[in-house]
Order: sequence, then C-alpha cells, then structure tokens
Amino acid sequence: MATTFYEIFSELNKIPRPSHHEERVADYLCLFASEHGLTYRRDEHNCVVIEKAASPGCEDAEPIVILNHMDMVCVAKDGYLRDGRPFDPLTDEIRPYIETDANGTRWMKAEGTSLGADNGMGLSMALAILADDSIVHPAIEVLTTTNEEDGMSGAEGLSRDFIHGRKVINLDSEAYNEITVGAAGACLQVGKWDIERQPLPEGFTCMRLVMDGGLGGHSGVDINKGRSNCIKELFSMIMHDFDGGTRDLNGILICHMSGGTANASIASWAEATIAVPAENAEQLKPQVQHWNECLQAKYAETDATVNVRLEPAEQQPTYITNAGNIIWCINFLPCGVEAMRTDMPGTVMTSNNIGMLRIDGNRLTVSCHTRSFSNQKQAELSSVIRSLMRAAQATDVEMLMDTGSWVERADSPLLALTCQTFKDVLGFKPKTVAMHFVLEAAYYVEKYPGVEIASIGPLIIEPHSTSERVNLDTADNIWKVTVELIKRLAGK
Repeated sequence: MATTFYEIFSELNKIPRPSHHEERVADYLCLFASEHGLTYRRDEHNCVVIEKAASPGCEDAEPIVILNHMDMVCVAKDGYLRDGRPFDPLTDEIRPYIETDANGTRWMKAEGTSLGADNGMGLSMALAILADDSIVHPAIEVLTTTNEEDGMSGAEGLSRDFIHGRKVINLDSEAYNEITVGAAGACLQVGKWDIERQPLPEGFTCMRLVMDGGLGGHSGVDINKGRSNCIKELFSMIMHDFDGGTRDLNGILICHMSGGTANASIASWAEATIAVPAENAEQLKPQVQHWNECLQAKYAETDATVNVRLEPAEQQPTYITNAGNIIWCINFLPCGVEAMRTDMPGTVMTSNNIGMLRIDGNRLTVSCHTRSFSNQKQAELSSVIRSLMRAAQATDVEMLMDTGSWVERADSPLLALTCQTFKDVLGFKPKTVAMHFVLEAAYYVEKYPGVEIASIGPLIIEPHSTSERVNLDTADNIWKVTVELIKRLAGK
C-alpha cells in the first residue's frame, strides 16, 4: 500500500484523469479511504471528502480542510505515440521520470505528455498525511474536487454542508517561495455554430495548412510570456491574406478546421483543410513560406519552434459554407493580455485565451477563457466576446463557468501562521502574491462564511503543457512545511 506522497503520485499517474473524466480517480480516493479505515463522502459531481479524527490530545483544536482537485490538463506532444499508437488521455497512463540538472536539482517530468503535478502532487501530499498516523493533527477533511481545470463545476456544485472546517490549506499553488492570497476570477464561454456544407466544386484540390510547434502553456500564468496562440495566428493569417474582411475568403474553401488541446491551455497547434482550384495550388506554397518566415520572426525570442506549413490532404467531398463567419470571429476575438495591474508590477489584470476549436458532426465550437482580478472588467470583456460571436452568426453562446476573483484578508491568522512556519522550517518568509490563475477559493468564500485560505505548493514549471515539470527539492520542503503547519494548527 502506497504511503509516501511520491508513491501515491505514482499510483495517481496510472489513472487517466482529464477534466470531465474523474470517475476512476474518485473511485481510487474512496478505496484509499476505506483501506485506511477512514470515512468519506462522495457527491453527484464525484467530489470526495475524506475525514480523519484528530490525533489524541488534539480533539479541541479547530478542524482543518486540505484542498486539492483531482483532474489534470492532459496534453501530448505533436505526433507522440504510446506503444505505436496516438496517445489517448482517456485510457493511457502518465509516465513520469526524474532528471537531475547541471546544478544537481532534481526535476520530475513526463514522457511525451503533461505531468499532472498540477494538482496531483498536492493531492498526493494530502493523502500521505491521511496515511501517516505519526503526524500530529487536528480533525482533517481532505476535500478533492472535480473539473477544476475546465469550469470548476465540482466546487460550484458543493453543498453548503459538505465540509465543516473553516481553515483551508490549498496545495494547488505552483510557486514554492510564495503564498497565494489572491486569484483572478474567470469565465469560460463557448461559441457554437451549426456548420453548413455544400459539395466541393469540380476542379478543386485539397491541402492541409498546419501550424504547430508552439510552446503552449497555462492560459493564466503563461499568458504574458509572448507565446503564439496557433488558433489565433493561423486563422488570422487566412483572413488577412484571403478574406480582406469580406468573409468569403476570395475563393479559398474551408473543408475542416481544428486547434488547441484544452480550454485552459494556450493553443500550441491549429490546422485547416482547404480547397483551391487545382491550377492555383502551386501559388500557395510561396505564400505559406512567407507566413512561416513572418511567424518565426515574430516569435523568435518567445516561441522559436512554432511553424506553419502546407501538406497534402485527402480529397474532401464538401466544404463549410459559413467558415468565413467563424474565421472573421477568431480574427477579432481578444487573445492575450488585455491589461496589467498597476499596483503589482508584472501581474496581469485581465486576459483572454482562445483555447479550443472543434468540429463534432455538424457543430463547431470555439472556447474563450477570460480572467481578471476585476469582476467588472471580466464581465465587460466576456460581453465583448459574446457580441463578436453573435455578430459572426453563432447559433449559441454558452457560459460554462463564471466565478469572481478572490483576495484573502490581510489579517488572517492562518496566513500569519503559514508565513511563520515557512520561516521556522525553511529559513525564509515567503512572499504573499495574487496570481493570474483561477482557484476555487471564490466559491468557498461564498459557501462557507468565515473561511480562511492559504495556498502553497512546490515549484511547478509550465503546467498545462508537455514541458511541465516539478522541482522535487521544493516538493520535499513543502511536505515539511505542511506537516509542521498542521501540527501547529493542532496546538502542538
């Protein structure tokens, strides 16, 4: 039976757990509780809370909650094969490995995919605490939510009596020397088009435009790093050079289009199957080469491997007659940083990311993930996005998530104790920061009056991407801090 947090993390990585598909990992959590003689509850959204009674002599201490989420953003490298076939996030495990850099620092990465240290590492620590009876603690509720990465429907659906503690240690932060005391709000919207098709005219030949090699990354913490969003870039190029604002693409027909891997990730690839008169096909090659030169010059310092190319494609029977409207919309959708905070240099105030473009049958969807520390600015930008989608004749615009920002109060006793514990255990006092990612804290502040939240975690680089890695030395130290903090919260 796994007991250390590294052993538990290894077990978690054997369980596919992308957002919206957490049933198996929820089963694992319930089995873990049963095997350790602990009580648990599971709600209709597969959120699980595991309860452990206080250590002897600590029964009078205020109960605590350790918070994590069980889902991960699961992305794979372009062309990555698992045992000779394309990687499938719904069936294939994550394969971690450890590298030691030139400075002797140990890093855990994953073979060909994102790692899931966000938030698997924190969840593993919480479970290891439950498994270790030598750790002194007050009554503990380990709460693990679902769909945190793609809508937060798990946290939103929690009943108001699902947890009882009001001191929450969130292990979902990614900057080791910081305590997160604030997080941006966010809304996730999906524009939907009923696509219209007609037979491809005779004499047209199909080709495939592919843009890939982008670094991608977390659409919150990496949004200000100047990386390419391939959905935005590819379809803006198509519109600028072939459309001119007419929405008819001047004879270029679109047979298929797609891009991006997750709503909460910067799109690292996009593609379109296009059709042109056969006699014009050769003329596209120098145009695409020009695009590639411009693209690589634009992102030479921030995203050097992104590229666009023209490939052969199977002949398609139909084309999308309303593709011009959709491409027009993508071109005008905001994408990237909209405003920076003036009171916190280097911190993004408001942003939007175009996460995914998909066709399922005759329905095309485009997702936008908007974040802001200002609820008003968030509402204004999301309204602009809805208006653009409707102007592009979207059949429907659906709001999948809409949560406000959160800022912990400065006089929080839990925050003060957490800072002091860092100083006593590790010899430094962490910075307190507000981050341009979304935490579930806004839901807890609303549902559970009087709640205090301190969010900590190991150093995780490039979450939501295939470059994701966690610094194991910082993971070891966060474990020490968490164990000591829990002991102090028990009054010992």
